[in-house]
Amino acid sequence: MDFASSLINWYESNKRDLPWRHTQDPYKIWLSEIILQQTRVQQGLPYYEKFVANFPTVKDFAEADIDKILHLWQGLGYYSRGRNMHVAANQVMDEWNGKFPDNYKDLLTLKGVGNYTAAAIASFAFREKVATVDGNVYRVLSRVFDIDEDIASGKGQKVFTEVANQLISEDKPDIFNQALMEFGAMHCTPKKPNCETCPFVQSCESRLHQNIDQRPVKLKKTKVTNQYIKYFLIEQNGKYLMKKRQEGDIWAGLFDFPQVISSEKDQKLSNGIIIENTGLDLNTNDIFFSSEPIKHLLSHRRLFIEFFHVKLQALLETQSEQHHYSWMDIDEIQSVGKPIILENYLRKNIY
Repeated sequence: MDFASSLINWYESNKRDLPWRHTQDPYKIWLSEIILQQTRVQQGLPYYEKFVANFPTVKDFAEADIDKILHLWQGLGYYSRGRNMHVAANQVMDEWNGKFPDNYKDLLTLKGVGNYTAAAIASFAFREKVATVDGNVYRVLSRVFDIDEDIASGKGQKVFTEVANQLISEDKPDIFNQALMEFGAMHCTPKKPNCETCPFVQSCESRLHQNIDQRPVKLKKTKVTNQYIKYFLIEQNGKYLMKKRQEGDIWAGLFDFPQVISSEKDQKLSNGIIIENTGLDLNTNDIFFSSEPIKHLLSHRRLFIEFFHVKLQALLETQSEQHHYSWMDIDEIQSVGKPIILENYLRKNIY
């Protein structure tokens, strides 16, 4: 079996028409690859188009205000991607004279660019013979060749990378990488793979051994913890008190409201708890509305969020300067980046 030829033939007949497949511009390929990390193509496509429209070149991206980038990123999650991209774009401008590095090794020097992304840019933009290995590739290779190495282990990742690099097409490394990922996304799917019309139906070792549903092997499970967040929408003269999340935070650079965070489901609110968490001497008697808890899932956390609306009866005293609070009107709030759970709530109840 000529794996590469069979795979490329399948791809030429079945590939999706996606805008980043019509360019060899490393900037646009980089943009698409970062956006599609942890994001489905259908969800990522409008973001890609929006970013290309707002920042046509890496120079435009580097010169952009990070607040605008995070505002446009709103809803994609994993906001560190947007922050890292801004750093990487400035690296390209400052360290590479405005041109993306043209090889896998040098691409790895860019902030937020790991092995997979560097391989994708190097092969798609510069046709370097280096394999891209993502979740789709793990699945396809583990099934076709019945590889039982744990994909969460360093050894397993090394094995799959070596196999992919042995299989990659000599003269079409870019098409091979696109094809392998597309095949995993569209045909050899996690559940109910389309085995009957698979080009590897006669040679797929996992099908022969009847263990397709056991490939790929991933032994390490992600531990998900519960977190209970109480947000305070504090209103005074048509403005709301907000704060910008600081470095070291998963939502760094985004704006949100004062909050009380707990691992306990039924933590009771008191002035002392509010002051301790927010630095604000907030009178709970001012609360005039609270929402039903809203569930929001992150990769490692399960959030249960309540919103408490507060109309101040007296001037609010701030006990701490560490929270970076500011009063913002509705137009200002709409213009800054926020966690998507806040944006959805504001659209429904405030805007």
